[in-house]
Amino acid sequence: MRIGVVGTGHLGNIHLKCLKSTAFQCMGVYDLDQAKSAKAASDFGIPVFSSFSQLLDAVEAVIIVSDTTSHYDLARQAILHGKHVFIEKPVTANVAEALALKSLVEDNPTLKVQVGHVERYNPAFVSALSQLNQPKFIECHRLANFNPRGNDVSVILDLMIHDLDILLSVVDSEIAEVRSNGVSIVSKSADICNARLEFKNGCVANVTASRISLKQMRKFRIFQEDAYVGIDFLDKSNQVIKLNDERVDDSLEIETGRGIKYLNVDAQPTIKSNAIEEELKDFYKSIIENIEPKVNVEHALKVMALAEQIEKNLNQTYV
Repeated sequence: MRIGVVGTGHLGNIHLKCLKSTAFQCMGVYDLDQAKSAKAASDFGIPVFSSFSQLLDAVEAVIIVSDTTSHYDLARQAILHGKHVFIEKPVTANVAEALALKSLVEDNPTLKVQVGHVERYNPAFVSALSQLNQPKFIECHRLANFNPRGNDVSVILDLMIHDLDILLSVVDSEIAEVRSNGVSIVSKSADICNARLEFKNGCVANVTASRISLKQMRKFRIFQEDAYVGIDFLDKSNQVIKLNDERVDDSLEIETGRGIKYLNVDAQPTIKSNAIEEELKDFYKSIIENIEPKVNVEHALKVMALAEQIEKNLNQTYV
């Protein structure tokens, strides 16, 4: 299947590299920055298209890895030209655009549109997924060093949105209340944000994101009845601690308010994989087998709506 890439920045080049491990045939690239597109074309031995419409004429699917502000317009053009679309997160710049895109997708049901929430394919999360059962409390920390790339949006849409996607995929409940605080240090929008989310089923999530940290961290901690599941998205590892009614191997016996329990510490085996390669393979599979993408526009809209609500409720401080 013929595919083209729109956007040849850092992430666009990663997609071009990963496409080599998929069944897609990359036909070329398009970017407003001609110097960047020329370099990418030279590095990967593919053509450069002088316009988006020319690229659309040459492919059956497109990957949109451009600035967030251009996502909706590019996706709209591609869908109206009958092309399957993969859009990097965030799906659009705002909820209004995401709603319009969802309507467009519904009007073109034969086309597949997938959104690049890549942490869904992180092997640490994939292997721990079977251990999750009605989380009660979740704590997320996503900290990154300062990088000018991505500062066209707040840290909520830049980094926190990864964890918001995971949250909405593991907590089967609507949001009841959102409280958030942020600090702007190097950009006009929030660079650090903390949000407390309360779900209607009683689950509470405390989510922190920063893009001006001295160290990197991508940890997701889930507390549920008789179990704790820790996921390290950065190291691609996880840890599961369970309270069992019966002794398992070298379990530690402890006395709880519900009687004697046996503490067992384990790690779910992870299979080494490239998350972006895996999501692109899933995109190909959804087209070939005519199945719904794992992360579709409807889900991405819910994530965007939550991110926008966090920004709306933000008590922001400027330094």
